[in-house]
Amino acid sequence: MSREDERSESSEQASGEERPASQDEVEIPEVDYVSGSGVPIRGNDIDTDQIIPARFMKVVTFDGLGEFAFFDLRFDDTDDPKDHPMNEDRYQDSSVMVVNSNFGCGSSREHAPQALMRWGIDALIGESFAEIFAGNCLALGIPTVTADNETIEELQDWVDANPDGEIEIDVEAETVTYGDRTIDVTVDDAQRKALVEGVWDTTALMKSNAGAVRETARELPYVDDAAIPDAD
Repeated sequence: MSREDERSESSEQASGEERPASQDEVEIPEVDYVSGSGVPIRGNDIDTDQIIPARFMKVVTFDGLGEFAFFDLRFDDTDDPKDHPMNEDRYQDSSVMVVNSNFGCGSSREHAPQALMRWGIDALIGESFAEIFAGNCLALGIPTVTADNETIEELQDWVDANPDGEIEIDVEAETVTYGDRTIDVTVDDAQRKALVEGVWDTTALMKSNAGAVRETARELPYVDDAAIPDAD
């Protein structure tokens, strides 16, 4: 099962779309290592409206959102393709996005990392990320690791020259390996712990601990018993 499938399964179980055999058996995959070819997205301050324009957010589910990632940068007013890395055949199987500074800034729309994930992105390497965007990525099990400007630009140039080249991200060790190089990167401490220990999906965690939540609710004097849902 792919990492994206595991993430989707964890979310489906948490939302009730597909339930495990037991209420308390929700497995959240550990994300301590990600690998795949890269796609370079150059430019500072790329905001969430560029990642997923607002008009594509009028959806009931996130299914199919990937085709609209970076839509206005990839297509003109008549939907003809523009010159953009995500339109190039050589990057269509890429799963690691390499970006620059303050990526994911702007409005705090969770549709942005959802669109990237559904396009095929499993991890992002960049100079820096907007805090809320990084948090929304973590909720999907997508690492956002950082390095300095020179290191990132060298990696982007390498990806440009080696579109099929493998990039290996060791989340726990905080390293990225590509070609014959291994570079140090930074992973936020809380993010690294959540990914490595498999506790990044907070919705699934609450679902798996529903029994304990109900017991705590029953002990609270201001919570009416009728308001506490029974177990499924």
